[in-house]
Amino acid sequence: MEQGNSHSLILENREKLMLSGVREIVSFDDRAVILYTALGELTVLGAAMQVHTLSTETGELEISGEISALKYGDKDRTAACGLLGRLFR
Repeated sequence: MEQGNSHSLILENREKLMLSGVREIVSFDDRAVILYTALGELTVLGAAMQVHTLSTETGELEISGEISALKYGDKDRTAACGLLGRLFR
């Protein structure tokens, strides 16, 4: 698999999540982080979550807090589809 199309994550004690292959963060608050990875959409759910290290050059991201769920979405969507796409999603 090419470096540009790889994605991995490491979850430590359900409190610290380290991701690679992040292309875009769509939204985040203390309960949810919605992002796009090289392999599709990912939603991280929890409580008291904070986004820490984000490198746009390497695509690495670190999230801390009480992580309760990781939900992958459409594998083919690796970036936001714009306003009209979100309305009809």
